[in-house]
Amino acid sequence: MQVRYAGIITRRDSPEVQKVGRQLAAWYEQRSIKADLNRIDPEMDILTILGGDGTLLHVADQASRHGIPVVGINLGDLGFLTEVGAGEMYPALEAILDGRIHIEERMMLRAKILDKNGNSAGEPCFALNEVVIVKGSTEPLMRLGCWADEEYVTTYRADGLIISTPTGSTAYNLSAGGPIAHAELRTILVTPICPFMLESRPVLLSPRTQVTTQLAPPSTDVKIMVDGRLGWTMQANDFLVVDAAAKPLRLISSPHKGYFTILRNKLNWGGRDQGYPLPDVIGKSKN
Repeated sequence: MQVRYAGIITRRDSPEVQKVGRQLAAWYEQRSIKADLNRIDPEMDILTILGGDGTLLHVADQASRHGIPVVGINLGDLGFLTEVGAGEMYPALEAILDGRIHIEERMMLRAKILDKNGNSAGEPCFALNEVVIVKGSTEPLMRLGCWADEEYVTTYRADGLIISTPTGSTAYNLSAGGPIAHAELRTILVTPICPFMLESRPVLLSPRTQVTTQLAPPSTDVKIMVDGRLGWTMQANDFLVVDAAAKPLRLISSPHKGYFTILRNKLNWGGRDQGYPLPDVIGKSKN
């Protein structure tokens, strides 16, 4: 991978991360690579994210729109997306500059809100993890009519509804009892939050599906959160329309960590064991 121009995005509320960002800019410049802090230019060859997953989510829309590969350095907490640890940063970046990388194309969602007459309320929003309809803590259950393309699915009676990507399957979707979908799959997950009927189960839909949800009265002034940020306030009879975005996020993954290694470490599966190699007899049977 040839890198001539690098962007560095830092977590804004941390002076220590800002310092690391300035050091990284100097490191790039020592290698004759132009580097800018906290701005995104379509001409950039790479975006280096310093912080946690939230920092990466805030720039995923712009990065995907311009097709800029993104690498996340975890200087935050959990770090599902920013999977490179602080101590691994410079070796990982050297590997990237040497071309030893794998770029995953992570599906994004596009969401828009329409009133009962089908009129759009502003520009679409884009999400790497999820779009969530959520009620206030003291409000009664919502009734949310749901359609897959033009086919009626059901009317959920629940505290909310999560529409997520496979990347977001390990975020709010997982907490709400939804399935884990491998991050490189293309599918749309629909998961009710605390449904009234236990039979209301999560569903996985084709990435070509347009998911439409209508808020039934008397519920109104319900929040729609897009990757943790307020997108809109939904009124009674409004429609939320979600489908796959045209462009994915190009995420540079660690060459030393597989998807399930990250899951074991972050979710503490099996007490974070080191895993077991596949026996040779099985590996050879694939041929």
